[in-house]
Amino acid sequence: MPRYALLILPAFNRVYADSSVRLTRSELDVFGARGLRAELSGSEERVFGGVPYVTFETAAPLAERDVALLSNLSSVYALFGVEGVGGEDGQPLLRPLPVRPLDRLSSDLITIQKYAGKTNEHFTKLLLNVTALASGKGLGERLSVFDPLCGRGTTLNQALMYGYDAYGLDVDAKDFEAYTGFIKTWLRNKRLKHTAETVPVRRERALVGQRLNVTFGPSKEAVKHGDVQHLAMVNGDTLRSREFFKPRSFDLVVTDAPYGVQHGSKGGSGLSRSPLELLRRAVPIWAELLRPGGAMGIAWNTYGGKREELAAILTGAGLEVMDYPDFEHWVDQAIVRDIIVATKPA
Repeated sequence: MPRYALLILPAFNRVYADSSVRLTRSELDVFGARGLRAELSGSEERVFGGVPYVTFETAAPLAERDVALLSNLSSVYALFGVEGVGGEDGQPLLRPLPVRPLDRLSSDLITIQKYAGKTNEHFTKLLLNVTALASGKGLGERLSVFDPLCGRGTTLNQALMYGYDAYGLDVDAKDFEAYTGFIKTWLRNKRLKHTAETVPVRRERALVGQRLNVTFGPSKEAVKHGDVQHLAMVNGDTLRSREFFKPRSFDLVVTDAPYGVQHGSKGGSGLSRSPLELLRRAVPIWAELLRPGGAMGIAWNTYGGKREELAAILTGAGLEVMDYPDFEHWVDQAIVRDIIVATKPA
């Protein structure tokens, strides 16, 4: 059987790096079950030349389409075909395969922002990947992504990297201002043809939030021919999402839920200080914004609620929880993070 090896991308976050091989294997299982044409089996960690790899076998050689799909694994640095044994040390020969990720924009869109509490960008990409693969469209098509707790836009930026349209909402005015300033500056510095405006959002003459609207393309010619992406971010309460976005607007809802009590005290929604209570009230609203066949992926701190509790919330909102592999991993003494993904029936 053909065998392949994934070289893991080094992670700047040491704690995440310690989990990256196991998380890559779990992510690879989802790619194999939901995206690859070739049947995948036997994934394991191997060390070649003192460097960790994830190896796997396929029933048939990877087609060009499969190689392109695997190019988007969140922690992949390079992909090799494993061919026999060479040299006196008995190590296998690794033949590099050309990777062609979906990335449409410069990588500094993801990496340039540095601030306390930023979600690791490798994990954000993993969460987006496994949610997209659960949807009826998959990873490679043009998707519309909504992050209802978007903070300073890590998920939005990863969606834009893939060529998707990205929409976000966050209650924190400072995060809204920081992201607005960042993305406008980034677009200018990259000299991308774009329009960007910040407008007030009113309901019954009362100001309920602000909205950033951005349209951009890789060139003037692309914009002229309609090859553009759309980005919008609203500074407002996530429990009022229906006031800002229409039902059935998005292919994916992807969010990293708050890990502690801080979010429950904001927004004037009368929430308890439990993130699980926030999700209990918000998930049914977010589910209305999903298109049939769409998928919702949520990362959360397992200290704040059990998987069974969150699964019950998703099921109660009319979604079907996916039977996905283990993504639980340690972040710090107060956070053990996991992922749950559910789909909306078509």
